Amino acid sequence: MSGLTSAFQTVAFEGLALFVAVTIILFSIRRIGPTEVGLVTKRLSGKKLTSDNPVAFNGEAGYQAELLMPGLRWKVWPLYKVEKFPWVQVPAGEIGVVIAQVGQPLPIGAKSAVYKTEFGNFADLRSFIANNGQKGVQRPVLSPGTLVPIHPVGFLVITEGKVYGLPVSPELKGKVDTAGRLTPESFGLRAGQLDLVRISPQPKGAQQGLVDMIGIVAVFEGDPLHSGDIAGRLGGFTDVERMEQSGVEDGQIIETLLGNKNHLHNNYQDFQAFLDNGGRIGLQHDPLLYGAYALNPFLVSVELVPMLVVKQGEVAVIKAYVGLVTEDTSGAEFKFGSLVRPGHRGIWQEALRTGKYPINPRCYESEIVPTAILTLNWAEAVSQAHNLDAQLKQIRAKSFEGFVFDIDLQVQIHVPDTKAPRVITMVGTMRNLVNEVLQAAVGNHFRDKLQSMPAIKFIEMRQVVQADAFDHIKKELEQYQVETRGVYIQDVILPEDLVRVLTEREIANQEIQTFMRQKESQDQRIDMERARGTADMQ
Repeated sequence: MSGLTSAFQTVAFEGLALFVAVTIILFSIRRIGPTEVGLVTKRLSGKKLTSDNPVAFNGEAGYQAELLMPGLRWKVWPLYKVEKFPWVQVPAGEIGVVIAQVGQPLPIGAKSAVYKTEFGNFADLRSFIANNGQKGVQRPVLSPGTLVPIHPVGFLVITEGKVYGLPVSPELKGKVDTAGRLTPESFGLRAGQLDLVRISPQPKGAQQGLVDMIGIVAVFEGDPLHSGDIAGRLGGFTDVERMEQSGVEDGQIIETLLGNKNHLHNNYQDFQAFLDNGGRIGLQHDPLLYGAYALNPFLVSVELVPMLVVKQGEVAVIKAYVGLVTEDTSGAEFKFGSLVRPGHRGIWQEALRTGKYPINPRCYESEIVPTAILTLNWAEAVSQAHNLDAQLKQIRAKSFEGFVFDIDLQVQIHVPDTKAPRVITMVGTMRNLVNEVLQAAVGNHFRDKLQSMPAIKFIEMRQVVQADAFDHIKKELEQYQVETRGVYIQDVILPEDLVRVLTEREIANQEIQTFMRQKESQDQRIDMERARGTADMQ
């Protein structure tokens, strides 16, 4: 009996052992899908992780560095736990921002981690650690269409619709939404910041065509700008300085400034190259042109602004707020300010002519100067071509007798393209030239002239007054190197009292002339009758 019991116990033990073995085998076989990775957690180990490292590289307990790739994999249960995570997939038209949860701490003041080519697309966690990868925001982003197995504890990847990875810090765990997920908003990112930055023509308005655009760039990491600078340019303006020393003409310097050095960092997409080439924090001199760019929203922002377009019959005078120190080239006799060569701070002595220019309006202010004949109306009508005379009204003046006149006037002026920078140096803007200089010269002249003349004489001498006005305005504008091409009195609006007086006077004159003609006719008739009577008597 005891032998039977012993045999039964043996069979039961063997059965239990077989069951346990089968269970372990079944639970140890892991099936990983074709676009999944298996995150392995080791439950027991004699080694402990360091406090600042959530991933085990040497057999410590915790999250393991090696991932299980797609297929049937073996990990002994219950020593190891396996969780499945999807491969990181970045949709078309979007980017993926990578944040490392492992690695060396960032230096004090740094906002992103140094990138090395050995890191690749962050699929090899061991290589990242072996090459001293740093925690925090990684400078490159994952491009649209990327599909890559990334360690879900080693890295978080933020895309527009999903955050990949497993947050381990208490701070990030506290930012999960009600569904227990992280979102781009958890990291302070807004909608659209994880899309490609697209620069393309923008609608001007209903049925008004398109406006050419450029992208003004600001970066949020790098060494501070040099004292006195408001924008960073790779290499500063040493290239301009060398060109000046070589005797290069202004036009070639302008072409250099209008060009850019974006090829050195792939249009800010290679932020590590940007910093390696001396890029500095803040506003950037070189804008982005048409295209779609994968830019890290933690490090780069882009503002779309219109491109400078100089039409036929115009030039653009440039006021530079960046560049080499101001060196006046206007000459000692020019007392109204300074002109500088392109590449220096101040008003460039060379204007930009007809064309489209990708010039940064935060660094260079442009003043459009019409160089065709400019017609200005002191009247209710406003020129639709330039709108510079929008504030000009009919000239109101008082005659010697006290009659108040309204005069419609037209003045034509011309700014030579070579003189445009000097004109702007003297008056600031074309609107100032019209509203302050020309308005005062024209208005005061006509008021003074009319006040010294009887109303009737002014009307009778209209052509003479017009010629005098031309000479006066021409003399005034010559001081500002502006040519006067014509002054025309378009209309004179007389006061009702004067119109009535003139009408009555004209009627009286007509009546007198009628009476005189009637008297002459009567006298002629009498003379004829007298002559006929004399003839009959003979």
